[in-house]
Amino acid sequence: MNSVHIPNELSHLLKEDHVQVQLSVPQLVEKVLNRKEGSLTSTGAVRVSTGKYTGRSPKDKFIVEEDSVKDKIEWGSNQPISKESFTKLYNKVLEFLKEKDEIFVFKGFAGADKKHQLPIQVINEFAWHNLFVHQLFIRPNEEELLGHNPEFTVISAPNFKADPAVDGTNSETFIIISFETRTVLIGGTEYAGEMKKSIFSVMNYLLPENNILSMHCSSNVGLEGDVALFFGLSGTGKTTLSADANRRLIGDDEHGWSSNGVFNIEGGCYAKCINLTREKEPQIYDAICFGSVLENVVVNSESRIADYDDGTLTENTRAAYPIQAISNIVDPSIAGHPNTIVFLTADAFGVLPPISKLTKEQAMYHFLSGYTSKLAGTERGITSPQATFSTCFGAPFLPLPATRYADMLGEKILEHNAKVFLVNTGWTGGEYGTGSRMKLSYTRAMVQAALEGELNHVETVKDAIFGLNIPLHVAGVPDEVLQPSKTWADQEAYAKKAKELAARFRDNFKKFTDVSSEIEEKGGQSLNW
Repeated sequence: MNSVHIPNELSHLLKEDHVQVQLSVPQLVEKVLNRKEGSLTSTGAVRVSTGKYTGRSPKDKFIVEEDSVKDKIEWGSNQPISKESFTKLYNKVLEFLKEKDEIFVFKGFAGADKKHQLPIQVINEFAWHNLFVHQLFIRPNEEELLGHNPEFTVISAPNFKADPAVDGTNSETFIIISFETRTVLIGGTEYAGEMKKSIFSVMNYLLPENNILSMHCSSNVGLEGDVALFFGLSGTGKTTLSADANRRLIGDDEHGWSSNGVFNIEGGCYAKCINLTREKEPQIYDAICFGSVLENVVVNSESRIADYDDGTLTENTRAAYPIQAISNIVDPSIAGHPNTIVFLTADAFGVLPPISKLTKEQAMYHFLSGYTSKLAGTERGITSPQATFSTCFGAPFLPLPATRYADMLGEKILEHNAKVFLVNTGWTGGEYGTGSRMKLSYTRAMVQAALEGELNHVETVKDAIFGLNIPLHVAGVPDEVLQPSKTWADQEAYAKKAKELAARFRDNFKKFTDVSSEIEEKGGQSLNW
């Protein structure tokens, strides 16, 4: 589709003298410092604060109710806003930006596969936001820039506050997608992740329309060309587990799966960095260098050394950097069809196995369920882990019905004989507050065994409550850790908590009225208790 915008207003704005287009990383860093938007750290990264919004605001996200899309959108999980409200807000934001001393424009792409690439432009009130999108999206070369024709535009004006009574929003904050005008309008929040995730939401609409599965997952490839996908919500380990020194990174968060294979939607990484150490995550630690953006990380005022253990501002501290800051990557970020698929969950109940093998029906069941615990800081108001079900491990970013994505994944699992595992990176030995977080070294050992095919034919035991097939032995992991019940001191407490979670799975799955009974019966947990 060609670029379509509300007539005249945007083109007039972009011709203004105060518009800074396609500044380089050093130029943007200088702007950030001169405008006092952030400070320089000891590694050369820019440190910024996002104010009171230190996570996404899902209740402030809307899709414009337009004739061309309204019958396709899953409105049960997406909020509508009228075309009239959007147009009025759009014009207000453009007038607001015209009065600024400077605004910044980035031109780039979403989608590493040029056959399915979306040209985008991002218009920012803040220089550091423009640096962020420069690092997170795919950067054009000189030739690509000359022929760049944006097909979607993001406009971000954090200091513009909406009036809910007048503007039709829920608060001062708004993130609005208009598919007809091909515009994302953001205001009232400084959290940069809204820009990244809004384009992901756009791709989650556009790609399936072209028979390409869009996925909230990280991906990497082994020495033999074997491709792995890691699905999971923020904080479950997608970025950490995909950054493997023995495997080349394709991407850490967003991908498409076409008839040719997997491709990264982004050009950078957005890693959580609370408690980050070089020992645990050397690739991420060393990627935070000049041009990277550190969000809400506490930094020593004299040494400018980041204190990654300090969650004073938020547990959702973040680092944004280009994927080229990782040494062993696939460039361009394209690979073949996945051999192994890993569903990551951070189980706050502490009852799911640390790793289990899934049948095709179980894979569909757990993909649609998307169970995890929202970790502190990922969204506004989340201060401790909360059990949640996020369909397809990405419900906030899915404009279309969940079964659209699930059916496509099921077809691809069968077509390419991909092996699927459920991995719990959450709690063991008890629920949150009693047990402890699963050791990263154990999780890495289990994932490595899965990727190398070591678990394809091992002896397993079936979990009595969830019906999951648990390997009896995994190299580098104590046998008792593999079976959750054996890590609890109080067996009655374990059984009670496991049954409570099983009941939540059942209740959640009732909303899928158009799913085959086979997936629910064979994919769901055991009913023997």
